[in-house]
Amino acid sequence: MASTSNNLTSERDTAELRRALATSPTLDNNLQISAIPPIICYCFASILMTVVNKFVVSGANFSMNFLLLCIQSSVCIACVTAVKKLGIISFRNFDWQDAKTWFPISFMLAMVIYTGSKSLQFLSIPVYTIFKNLTIILIAYGEVIWFGGRVTGLTFVSFIFMVFSSVIAAWSDVSNAMNDAIPNAGMGSLHDVTDAVQKLNIGYFWMFVNCSTSAAYVLTMRKRIRVTGFSDWDSMFYSNLLSIPVLALFSIVLEDWGTENLNRNFPAETRSFLLMAIAFSGAAAVGISYTTAWCVRVTSSTTYSMVGALNKLPVAASGMLFFGDVVTLGSVSAISVGFFAGLLYAVAKNNQKKSESRMQNDGIIPLTSQKP
Repeated sequence: MASTSNNLTSERDTAELRRALATSPTLDNNLQISAIPPIICYCFASILMTVVNKFVVSGANFSMNFLLLCIQSSVCIACVTAVKKLGIISFRNFDWQDAKTWFPISFMLAMVIYTGSKSLQFLSIPVYTIFKNLTIILIAYGEVIWFGGRVTGLTFVSFIFMVFSSVIAAWSDVSNAMNDAIPNAGMGSLHDVTDAVQKLNIGYFWMFVNCSTSAAYVLTMRKRIRVTGFSDWDSMFYSNLLSIPVLALFSIVLEDWGTENLNRNFPAETRSFLLMAIAFSGAAAVGISYTTAWCVRVTSSTTYSMVGALNKLPVAASGMLFFGDVVTLGSVSAISVGFFAGLLYAVAKNNQKKSESRMQNDGIIPLTSQKP
């Protein structure tokens, strides 16, 4: 009996010690401090990637988007292979059966990146960033249809704000384009106004196609990951590797490889710098993947989603800072509403996760078997 009592006392003391360590202010402070570097690195990498891509495709005569993406994917594969050989990361070796299973995902990723680059070519960074929120809505309702997910009331409210911010952004964008074109038209011709609006319409077309393909890519990848058991690095490796021949083929068939067009896309005076920027953007894609995994591992998926919502503000501001995007009441309002919508969405997902955890702990079977 005495031995049993001593064992129980020892177990209680051990449990109390663990509880004290887990709830100690020092440990909390250390965790908070360790979360700062990955959050900063993730924000920096995503801003850098957007700005560099916008710089590359914003040239007056740039039209070789498939070639651009092919170079980026090649650089990305070279980087992850080098990092793997250094022992920093690990992913499975190439397998033909895995490649066959993953190829549709890789093809869809190529379309996502291509449509994204085309929309960036015609739209400003703030408008592009705001409209990307619409992808979240498509994914959420896609998961409701195909995976038994659900959309809470607060999540639906955040979706309303996302749509509202996109409407404000489009209205502001069209108004600015018309205000810039009308003086040049001398108030006597609508030709310049029509050209400006037509350019924006092309950008919005590519933006909506990008949102649709992005949602389809995420939803399809979720199914394929279950089949292959891929990790994040596995999916990144196969997606980029298998997209290279697709992008190269599209570039050869659909793009003009004549000397005159190559000189227009890559002028001699900026050719070296432009190629370096393209290569750098490919390496930045690896940085985003790594910092994303780092951020989720050190913090949590909820914190990561919150950081993603907060990060939309500096990404949109980068367009105003580096590319001279017009700062108006409409653009600032759209960014602010979009920022609030993203923040509200992150809070809604956090509340939903806590609610589902409580239901599981209480032995309550939720109405849906999958999380949205």
